[in-house]
Amino acid sequence: MFQRFFGRERHANRAITEALYAQIVAAARQTVFYSHWNVPDTPLGRFEMLSLHMFLFQHRLRGEGGVAQEVAQVLIDEFFLDVDHSLRELGIGDVGVPKRMKKLAKMFYGRTAAYDDALERDDLDGLTAALARNVRPDAGAWPEASLLANYVTDACNQLAAQTPESIVSGTLAFPVAKGGEQ
Repeated sequence: MFQRFFGRERHANRAITEALYAQIVAAARQTVFYSHWNVPDTPLGRFEMLSLHMFLFQHRLRGEGGVAQEVAQVLIDEFFLDVDHSLRELGIGDVGVPKRMKKLAKMFYGRTAAYDDALERDDLDGLTAALARNVRPDAGAWPEASLLANYVTDACNQLAAQTPESIVSGTLAFPVAKGGEQ
């Protein structure tokens, strides 16, 4: 009897985790990022956008206790499992994956610290610079960085308006990125 009850709960939790992660991935894959805002449509460019959206999710749930904290941890674990799986799909062998995972984790946490710092200081210019430095390090000037920075602040505001109860039940809404106009 207990096994049946806890099995259902575990299945329901897995469904919620999958729904949340799918919504984060969908937000990160919005076509406008790659077609109009010149985010590189490469594995690294997609990692940057997925990292950014994972950061936004984690940023929203920071400070929340209980189930929200647990969901945030499960989702970060899911993110890194997905990154590991993607590396293997790209043909990275078992020997190379841990080294690359360590590098990507360091990149992720470095970026989240920079984005968090800029958001906490309400520093749009600092956020724009951090995004340009991370998403397009080779580009020199990247005018679309300001569009992405505005999107990030809009996303923070939209996520802040969502209750933790709604989020942990599997509902998460990111803004729709608008075309290429500045």
